[in-house]
Amino acid sequence: MATEELIYDVRDGIGHIVFNRPAARNAFTLAMYAELGDICSGAPTDGSLKAIIMTGAGDKAFGSGTDMTQFRGFSTAQDAWAYEENMEQVLSRIERCPVPTIAAINGACTGGGAAIAACCDIRLATPNLKFGFPIARTLGNCLSVNNLRRLSDLLGKPLVREIMLTSRLIEAPEALAIGLMSEVAESTETLHVRAGKIAERIAENAPLTLRATKEGLRRLGEVSNDIDDRDLIELCYMSEDFKEGMEAFLAKRKPQWKGR
Repeated sequence: MATEELIYDVRDGIGHIVFNRPAARNAFTLAMYAELGDICSGAPTDGSLKAIIMTGAGDKAFGSGTDMTQFRGFSTAQDAWAYEENMEQVLSRIERCPVPTIAAINGACTGGGAAIAACCDIRLATPNLKFGFPIARTLGNCLSVNNLRRLSDLLGKPLVREIMLTSRLIEAPEALAIGLMSEVAESTETLHVRAGKIAERIAENAPLTLRATKEGLRRLGEVSNDIDDRDLIELCYMSEDFKEGMEAFLAKRKPQWKGR
């Protein structure tokens, strides 16, 4: 299966997903998110697919988050809630994918791209990695509680607090040291080779053991459904600051925050 903006094919039992908007640093449209979720949830369990590798086209970015133009139609709290609920469905489908997923991260991995990578089972990167969620500096929205939980499980709450509050990005040496990345490859070409080798090694293992391990770990990280974050989502997405952040980003200027 292939579309202009997201390419998917299976070769020798390994699925390859390419986020294909290099001119936009592989920013995601809502359609791309939906297609990614469909691929992961529809992964066959008959042994024909052993693993899935995700990467971004070019050598500058894995994925730089949601395309800002997708937010311009937001006018009510329901728009914001629906967006975050949709994102949760997509990320959950990646987590629940029955085969192992590998994120081959070539460069920038921010916002929605970082959320996708955090849901993958294994992450590799190139030396120009920039990982994080600089939304307090760029857009003025917020992460859902489930996304904060995912990041906290991966990085620990103290580091999540620090990178979110400062809007700094994690670079390759730190990412390797803290276990966020399993490896840092020398180049984009080497990255793809290493991702393929890891997928081949995974393909040799017992599929049911892999599936049970993935699902067991996912259940360990589940957050209570009683946590309601809709007030936090509304606070940010319906604010003047969110509109200012979006327009400033698109105009390539520094936003003027007002706190309302």
